[in-house]
Amino acid sequence: MNLPRRSQLYVPANDEKKIRKSASLPADSIVLDLEDAVPDEGKAEARSRLASRIRDLDWGTRELCVRINKLGKDYSKEDVAAARSLPKINALVLPKAEKVTETVQVGLPLIALIETAFGFVHLEEIVSSRNVSAIAFGPQDFANSVGGSLSAYQNNVALKTSLAITARAYGVDPLDGVYFALNDLKGFRAEALDSRALGFVGKQVVHPSQIEVANEVYSPSLEEIEEAKKIVELYESSAKRSNVGALRVNDKLVDAVHYRKAKALLDKTASTSTR
Repeated sequence: MNLPRRSQLYVPANDEKKIRKSASLPADSIVLDLEDAVPDEGKAEARSRLASRIRDLDWGTRELCVRINKLGKDYSKEDVAAARSLPKINALVLPKAEKVTETVQVGLPLIALIETAFGFVHLEEIVSSRNVSAIAFGPQDFANSVGGSLSAYQNNVALKTSLAITARAYGVDPLDGVYFALNDLKGFRAEALDSRALGFVGKQVVHPSQIEVANEVYSPSLEEIEEAKKIVELYESSAKRSNVGALRVNDKLVDAVHYRKAKALLDKTASTSTR
């Protein structure tokens, strides 16, 4: 399944109102959260009600996920058993992923959260697992795991570059972490633009107001689309006509690598528009 993940909305699995609302929101991916968003005393009830909530609502073609509690800890076995029995679930979100053995025992596609120093050190093992289709960065938990601060790791270029490169090397989607200042959409946009420039495909969101911004940032702009069309058209016609490997487009040198990038952008735009 090749669904876009420009925006991945986390929804508490014990909140009936928010779950129903999420089905009508334009998020590409919905994560029904059984971990941090649900207190211990409410986890059993949240699990038991998930099936009816999922069956009753029209989720369209978006990705539908369940975040379980960390494997090997309280509630995780019950979470996995419940998720396996649910209809329409595309993937499980695995918190604090640290070992490749965790990615092979669930039996469902996984989005692995990189939230600890140990998980980061074993990043390549995690992303190379055949069950993992995406990774996502958890900046607050990561900062806690190294005894650091959120401000130092929220938009840490070195760390995010490593995440993006390793994920992309194995054909896995890298997703940027949550931006916690819910009223600061300007800051959210800036952080999303930075992560897109590094190669991230989307961002985890925790409020509906962040969805449209994420969808816009992680989609090609009209200017980018028009330029890509021009590059593809001119490159293909020039290559066929003159056997030329490079040409000038909008006062820029364009060769095969730019042509491939433009083709990929147009292909991605086409697949997203057909959702």
